[in-house]
Amino acid sequence: MDTLQILEAASYLVTIVGLPFAIGVFIFEQRRERANEEEEIFLKLSDDYSRFMQLVLQNADLQLRSAVVKTDLDDEQRERKLVLFALLVSLFERAYVLVYEDDMSRQQRRLWGTWEDYMREWCKRADFRAALPELMNGEDPDFARTIQRIAAEEGQAAAALSVEKA
Repeated sequence: MDTLQILEAASYLVTIVGLPFAIGVFIFEQRRERANEEEEIFLKLSDDYSRFMQLVLQNADLQLRSAVVKTDLDDEQRERKLVLFALLVSLFERAYVLVYEDDMSRQQRRLWGTWEDYMREWCKRADFRAALPELMNGEDPDFARTIQRIAAEEGQAAAALSVEKA
């Protein structure tokens, strides 16, 4: 075999083996990069939620983490509560837009499940559910439908629970 035939055989070998291998490595790297981006988005959103919870703590007089809704709020407290609810809805919408998809992978479902749990937790509050219609102005329509569905489910669960207690 002369040098030309060896080079030609080597080029065939690279084409047959190397090209599919390179494509496989490229696809693997793309998937890994996408997973890293999704995790980064989730971490940033989690940081934002932590900052929101710090605001809730700074406004402890509103008792937003209490199971019982405080009803004797003055005008300034009602305004602060509405602003906090607006910030929360904005954060929920951002999470919905960045994380939710109709056809999610296992990892995406895990990430979205955390945010749906947060939404359910807040939608258990009657005052949050009551404020939602006003807070939905200008929000993403799909997000609005999703959080309103969650709010309706949590409202029904709360009503059923109060009937059982009675």
